[in-house]
Amino acid sequence: MNSNRLPVIIILLAVVLVVVYSSIFVVNAREQAIVVRFGQIQSVKTEPGIYFKLPLAFMDADRVQIVEKQALRFDLDNIRVQVRGGSTFDVDAFVIYDIKDVRKFRETVSGDREAAEARLRTQLDSSLRRVYGLRDFDAALSDERVAMMLEVRDDLHGDAENLGINIQDVRIRRTDLTQQVAPQTYGRMRAERLAEAELLRAQGTEEGQRRRAIADRQVVEITAEAQRDAEIIRGQGDAERNRIFADSFGKDPSFFEFYRSMAAYSAALSSQDTTLVLSPNSEFFRYFDNPAGTTPPAPPQTTAPLAPSN
Repeated sequence: MNSNRLPVIIILLAVVLVVVYSSIFVVNAREQAIVVRFGQIQSVKTEPGIYFKLPLAFMDADRVQIVEKQALRFDLDNIRVQVRGGSTFDVDAFVIYDIKDVRKFRETVSGDREAAEARLRTQLDSSLRRVYGLRDFDAALSDERVAMMLEVRDDLHGDAENLGINIQDVRIRRTDLTQQVAPQTYGRMRAERLAEAELLRAQGTEEGQRRRAIADRQVVEITAEAQRDAEIIRGQGDAERNRIFADSFGKDPSFFEFYRSMAAYSAALSSQDTTLVLSPNSEFFRYFDNPAGTTPPAPPQTTAPLAPSN
């Protein structure tokens, strides 16, 4: 009897294990789960852990749908956009997003990530065309690209929120000119740069001439002011010298006469080739033999005796 009941016990244990196993599901840190019971959302699990549900998912009792919790990405390649002025670009872009509202994500696209990305890709295509079309050729190749990407991200925000998705970032991976317009565009860019260089060169020449004229005028003004100041200082020095000479003459006339005679000797006899022809009794040489500077007495004159008359 016991041997006949053993298979039944084993079968019952197997059934219990299957029921228990089908009632447990695990959510890790990079996932979130939606529990669907008979087509309706029963609960949403956003925290990691072990959870329980009704078994018999094959009877549509409780089914668990796993949704990514981490940042996700989708790309949009080879989009041809036209800027203001007629030039066209081939653009590659990508979007970084995460599923923020799992319940809304399930209700709108049945939790289908590919369906959600298809809707966002359509909106991204439209937004890129609009943003590029409002700008000139140089904007796509300048620092303005940051503002353009922020504008595209804002355009996607409304549709993404309706899907339960949060747009983290939008980036342009590639912006190339199309093969049809690249030669003409490069030629136009080169001509514009040459014209800009010529303009800058002309402006530099003009500015250089203006600065040189200003510098020349300043040189003349500074030189004139320096000469004027020099003449003033020289006149003040001469006046001071004359005042000192006058004071000196008043205090000691004999020393003043001696000093002026020495200065005259230095000026007159400074060169070795100087030759003076003067009388020894000249006033000019009165300090040579007489340091006192007094005039020597005249030598006595001798009178020849008169001859006797016959």
